Amino acid sequence: MLTQVRVRGLMFDPPANYIVVLRSEEGQEVLPIWIGKAEANAISLALESVELPRPLTHDLIKNAIEEIAAKVISVVITDLRENTFYAKLHLSHHDAEITVDARPSDAIALALRAECPIFVAKDVFERQLADDEVAKWLENLRPEDFGKSDA
Repeated sequence: MLTQVRVRGLMFDPPANYIVVLRSEEGQEVLPIWIGKAEANAISLALESVELPRPLTHDLIKNAIEEIAAKVISVVITDLRENTFYAKLHLSHHDAEITVDARPSDAIALALRAECPIFVAKDVFERQLADDEVAKWLENLRPEDFGKSDA
């Protein structure tokens, strides 16, 4: 079973990590994913609808997909194993669906550019809540901790 989510915001986690926070459409489930600075920048640019004079990597991927007459139809965060999240890009091309393995941060950055839905497998929410450290972090999360977004 899948739950549709939106990017709720980006947070800085010193000394050099960022967190992209996904929240279910109903607002009941929250999924923090730790990402790098470059990925946070790519997501932030998409959230802010910033258009640069030359395409960055995620813009290039989107453009290449469109040039071959394919379309990004969804992104799914599929798994959490040993503190690593996994994702799949779902593309349509000539009446066929193609699934491509991706890092969640890259998949999210592409989804925001392609304006396609992002989903999380239900068991991913459950597994991340089983992590006591993450559960405590989520309990202490306040609305003002989030950056601007809710895309």
